[in-house]
Amino acid sequence: METKYLFVTGGVVSSLGKGIISSSLACLLKARGYRVTIQKFDPYINIDPGTLNPYEHGECYVTVDGHEADLDLGHYERFTNIRTTRANNVTTGRIYQSVIDKERRGDYLGKTVQIIPHITDEIKRNVMALGKTGNFDFVITEIGGVVGDIESLPFLEAVRQLRWELEDNCLCIHLTYVPFIAAAKELKTKPTQHSVKELQHLGIQPDVLVLRTEHDIPVTMRKKIAQFCNVAPDAVVQSRDASSIYKVPMLMHEQHLDEIVLRKVGIVPQGEPDLGPWREFLTKMDKATEKVTIGLVGKYVELQDAYKSINEALFQCATYLDRKLDLRYIHSEKLNGGNVDAQLEGLDGVIIAPGFGQRGIEGKFVALEWCRTHDVPTFGICLGMQCMVIEFARNVLGLTEANSTEMNHMTPDNVIDLMEEQKSIHNMGGTMRLGAYRCHLDPSSHAAAAYGSTEVEERHRHRFEFNNEYRARFEEAGMKCVGENPDTHLVEVVELPDHRWYIGTQYHPEYSSTVLAPSPLFMDFVKSAISYQKEKEQING
Repeated sequence: METKYLFVTGGVVSSLGKGIISSSLACLLKARGYRVTIQKFDPYINIDPGTLNPYEHGECYVTVDGHEADLDLGHYERFTNIRTTRANNVTTGRIYQSVIDKERRGDYLGKTVQIIPHITDEIKRNVMALGKTGNFDFVITEIGGVVGDIESLPFLEAVRQLRWELEDNCLCIHLTYVPFIAAAKELKTKPTQHSVKELQHLGIQPDVLVLRTEHDIPVTMRKKIAQFCNVAPDAVVQSRDASSIYKVPMLMHEQHLDEIVLRKVGIVPQGEPDLGPWREFLTKMDKATEKVTIGLVGKYVELQDAYKSINEALFQCATYLDRKLDLRYIHSEKLNGGNVDAQLEGLDGVIIAPGFGQRGIEGKFVALEWCRTHDVPTFGICLGMQCMVIEFARNVLGLTEANSTEMNHMTPDNVIDLMEEQKSIHNMGGTMRLGAYRCHLDPSSHAAAAYGSTEVEERHRHRFEFNNEYRARFEEAGMKCVGENPDTHLVEVVELPDHRWYIGTQYHPEYSSTVLAPSPLFMDFVKSAISYQKEKEQING
């Protein structure tokens, strides 16, 4: 069949959950046997979110081909089990950069370069290229921001043009908000009406409305919205707040969103989507009563999206192990020798978070020494792994001034050092070691047992590495380098074999964890945390 292009726009306010709705629809269509992919257009001028502070943008997600992407791509992968690439996330900056490069090469033959047609044509090219190269049945494109934002106008103009060019193979789903005014005890439809009118002013008539709400919207009110917005009454669905984002696909199916979309593009829905494994996951999630308590030590713990993929990987694994996740955020900048007992006692496991820079680093060392000496299951990721190495060097090897050259250029013991290929790089954007790389694991290692394999491939995002000149000293003292890149021999995984679970990975296994295929390493970590919890319960009677 011809590829169908679905556009998801948002109105009234941001953070309504366009990414979750897009992911849920993709999940439902994929469960019906269709080949589906999703892309996100972000209206900011940055080339990618790689240089953005987490306070600005939350987590920076990394695709398998080494593109630094919007965190919504993590949702796309977690909901669909598909692997995204740089083609799945495009910013205004990328669009303008491409157009300017073409202009410099003379591709436009001296013509004046303008928003229309050159910028909009480049946007359209990115939409269509994804459908053609991937041989997909459906391409879902989420337009970032809110209708009415100046930044989004070129993207919406491109959507308007594609609506005409693609005819019946294209539709627009508009996500909007129906607020509840507590003082009046009423739901209000006017913001949605204004949002749709704004979209109509741009030449786009939405085919489907998804109404975000905290309260049930009566059928009569939905009919009113349909009438005022020129949308068929059976194409107005509500999306009530859910206790978990993973329930949204089921809620959208109950609202017949997948069937509505199929009919709108000329496909008669056949049967039901195969959601058996998804339902099993939700059943486990709802039935779990016992908790597993994990501490996450980092410097961005006040931001719920800064460690999004780690949070979700832990939640997925806890759910499969019949546990509710009790995730405790511990601010590394506020952690010290005087309060570490109070902060970490009672935890079943600890994750030392990734990150960059000096701030909060000493608190991570304090946490790691406490976890190592108390034999608490501990997982260090990226900078967290590097901190494991530095703490061990200082407190076990006796190299009291050991450090990373990221933190101290003059350290006499640079156990973590800048990668050789990074030393000549001055442009910080998109130049780290990024994307999926192979890793060979020692067959006798705890990590290999967790994966059930000695050959794995995980995603990276770093500039600094374990200094192999110190490898023999670490291994003699008990910290084993059990994973390395087979091509470069960079150390990827370290562990303490004589501990319950003490593993650090230079890569980010959280990026590849999905609802239907949780990360084996995270799964083993949570299993160890549950075992440790049981040990403590037996000791305490």
